Amino acid sequence: MIRTRVTELFGIDHPVVCGGMTALGTAELVSAVANAGALGFLTALTQPSPQALAKEIARTRELTDRPFGVNLTILPTINPVPYHEYRAAIVESGVTIVETAGSSPEPHLPDFKAAGIKVIHKATSVRHALSAERKGVDVVSIDGFECAGHPGEDDVPGLILIPAAAARLTVPIIASGGIATGAGLAAALALGADAVNMGTRFMATTEAPIHENVKQQIVANDERATILVFRQFRNTARVARNSISEQIAEISTRPGATFEDVAALASGARGRADVLGAGDVEGGMWWAGQSQGLIRSVDTCAAVISEIVGEAEEIIARRLPALVADPRS
Repeated sequence: MIRTRVTELFGIDHPVVCGGMTALGTAELVSAVANAGALGFLTALTQPSPQALAKEIARTRELTDRPFGVNLTILPTINPVPYHEYRAAIVESGVTIVETAGSSPEPHLPDFKAAGIKVIHKATSVRHALSAERKGVDVVSIDGFECAGHPGEDDVPGLILIPAAAARLTVPIIASGGIATGAGLAAALALGADAVNMGTRFMATTEAPIHENVKQQIVANDERATILVFRQFRNTARVARNSISEQIAEISTRPGATFEDVAALASGARGRADVLGAGDVEGGMWWAGQSQGLIRSVDTCAAVISEIVGEAEEIIARRLPALVADPRS
């Protein structure tokens, strides 16, 4: 068993995290991750209201007695989000672990800290990670350029970003981006991380609440099957490559293009309904990382976690030590 600062802090068996994913972070997936000894996060804004979030937290507790958390992503929206109400639902439900992402977690930290909640903040650069540490977060999740979602504007991959963060931070680090195997877990630990976060890998699981077509497309895709969109609007996002995302990328390069020119194509509601729900992988924009190239099958969360941890243990305990020559021989 691999023990790290993250496993000790959160009382989990394995240094593996399934971070918050919009439309996927529901009780079915999160409880399966938790029951397998890892740490999963419900996504607060997947629920239509703070009251619905409280019910989803209660439903997750019916499915697992292991630790789990809630993700609160703080982003500008067309329709204002009652973040203070979602925060209150998290606190009042007795959640002990929160993952924040997007904007600064600072406005939410006093309430979370007063309730004894441990906070993980997702960052895409060392400078942002250091800022979060100064503000009082307990753990930083550092997102390399390979990750799905918003990798920032610096284009620094994990092989550089993880050790750069580890050299500067004192809080534990969760490595994210491009990880889907035990070799990735072992490498992240070697680079100074205390755990890994996987999103795309957990999309291709039996318990992920998305259409089977999407899961099989992830398995079929290779490491080239993503594309960067919104780069011209300084809101870079890595998504699965399909006809819609390629169209978004092309329109965005036209002189004078604005986000409004691609908003209908990039609609989150469209992606959730037509792709994740109905299974039309060309029906909208959907999120996936370069780790698609490492995913070979759709398995249960328990099988995925067991395979990854087992492979990492074999690499750390046997394969790597065998490469070191005994100076006495």
